[in-house]
Amino acid sequence: MFDWDEKPELNITPLVDVMLVLLAILMVISPNIIYEELIRLPKGSAQKELSKIPPVKINITKDGDVTVNNESFKLDTFSDNFNLYAQTLNTDATVLISADQSLDYGRVMAVLGAVKQAGFREVSLATIG
Repeated sequence: MFDWDEKPELNITPLVDVMLVLLAILMVISPNIIYEELIRLPKGSAQKELSKIPPVKINITKDGDVTVNNESFKLDTFSDNFNLYAQTLNTDATVLISADQSLDYGRVMAVLGAVKQAGFREVSLATIG
């Protein structure tokens, strides 16, 4: 018959022995494990040279004169004339707009609108003292 007063004994010695052996194995092996990530890098081209595109410099004076790369335009007709002139320029170039501080903000925005309409994407604004 079964004795209900008897307490069962747990023997964890084999479990501890197995865990210590596994720990020792991992401690010996882990410094030798090398993780390597294989990466496919794109091939470079030695023949292709990067060309520096010169920026388009636009200066606006307080008198209403607009100068684009040493070409003079009047502010009233700038939009149409710049669209024609921009066909000779590279639209990937950066446009640098310098305007007089006393100039009306709307006039600068009109020049900026004409530049955007001509297809330029990179535009920087500056002020002249």
